[in-house]
Amino acid sequence: MTDAEHQTHEQRLERARRVFEHATRVAGEDGHGPVGPEAGAGEGRQGRDSARPRRRGGRGRAPAQEPPITGAAAVDAEPDVEEVARTVALNQLNHSARSRGQLAEAMARKDVPAHVADRVLDRFEEVGLIDDAEYAAMLVRTRQSERGLARRALAVELKRKGIEGEAAAQALDAVDPDEEEAAARRVVEKRLRSMTNLEPEVKKRRLAAMLARKGHPAGISYRVIDEAMRAENAEE
Repeated sequence: MTDAEHQTHEQRLERARRVFEHATRVAGEDGHGPVGPEAGAGEGRQGRDSARPRRRGGRGRAPAQEPPITGAAAVDAEPDVEEVARTVALNQLNHSARSRGQLAEAMARKDVPAHVADRVLDRFEEVGLIDDAEYAAMLVRTRQSERGLARRALAVELKRKGIEGEAAAQALDAVDPDEEEAAARRVVEKRLRSMTNLEPEVKKRRLAAMLARKGHPAGISYRVIDEAMRAENAEE
């Protein structure tokens, strides 16, 4: 027998031994006793049969197997909470930018302990994945240009997104009063185009309510509304 054949033979023996040991272990767990040459030593058919649990109809029913006490299957696969926190944060950031407060809330919903969440969020801030100041500035710019929100409404929006304190203050300080008024004028002119059949007082009341919801002061609101309505009348 060559070395290669000898090695192959030993491998076959090893596989056979493992299969035999596995069958012996499974049979023992099923309550059928040992399998193999030692199965007949000191045990008769009657002894084995009497040890088996029976059910109605006369057939034996093996008990459910217990979890293994060794090996990978015996390890309880509880997820690491820090890994859960990282996964939650990355999934949120994959959709769009998020504030630290928003990510902390998302982690809390997944039962991540606060101290673990803080550690992960600190690390995300260090590498630049979280930047509340930058996020606040971006939010103020887009909400003002797209929705015509004024400073008061922008502050509410920032708080809703979990941004307060210095980051919120810096973003709001950057709001230009002239641009704020220009935003009010844009939304009023746009809304007026859909109010052609309404009475002037109804228009004014509805436009004032709309600007109030967007956070504009009453003085600026009525001035912008009056100017827009005079321009509309002049065109007619």
